Amino acid sequence: MSLAATEAELQGILDDVAFTRSYGFRLHAIDEGRCTLAIPFQAAFERPGGIVSGQVLMAAADVAMWLAIMTRLGPRDGSVTAGMTTAFLGAARQESFRCTAHIMKLGHRLIYGTAESVTEGGRLLAHHALTYARASGGTDR
Repeated sequence: MSLAATEAELQGILDDVAFTRSYGFRLHAIDEGRCTLAIPFQAAFERPGGIVSGQVLMAAADVAMWLAIMTRLGPRDGSVTAGMTTAFLGAARQESFRCTAHIMKLGHRLIYGTAESVTEGGRLLAHHALTYARASGGTDR
């Protein structure tokens, strides 16, 4: 199956949308129903105590899933986040990380997936379970 969105289209979204641009997210890799983002460290990400804020890890997971969905439904898809559960399993300290999202089920109304945030060395930082609501009904795939 061919991808419904190209790397150039997805990176363009990251560059053009204000909230994704502010994080500096970079597209690392895509495949059908999968997206990996590279998140470069920024001092603005640090919370008191010197660790990267959890909101950055959660935003990365949300955006990675959003783009993973676009690999299946195209860059104009209007699906939105309906729920996210995050387990923080390690701390990033002044370091970049990656987040990979994977669609588990693309349903008629809901999309389920998971994401993992890891350091560049592969140390697990967080596991995310995500649910997206499709903007308009589709068919199960």
